[in-house]
Amino acid sequence: MQHLVTEIMAHLSHSHSQMARIVESKRDVAVRMAEVVKAIPDQQPNFGGTEGLLSNSQAVLGSVVSYLNSIADLEETLASQLTFMLRELSAEDEE
Repeated sequence: MQHLVTEIMAHLSHSHSQMARIVESKRDVAVRMAEVVKAIPDQQPNFGGTEGLLSNSQAVLGSVVSYLNSIADLEETLASQLTFMLRELSAEDEE
């Protein structure tokens, strides 16, 4: 049983690493978009009028929200999998 738990932990560790890579890439996208927004001039920007500015702002906000949701999903997944592993280990210790 211990070998099975160790094997599951190795697979979970690998999946967590992959999820972290995905979240990191989303973070990079959000950071780059924020840099683009910061580069927009404060006065008389010409980006397709008000509609263009609104759509671009919504795209940036959507990326930031997506990134934060990804972090929340990652934390939730890590917590649920860690809870499962701790239950298995404590049940094994009681035997």
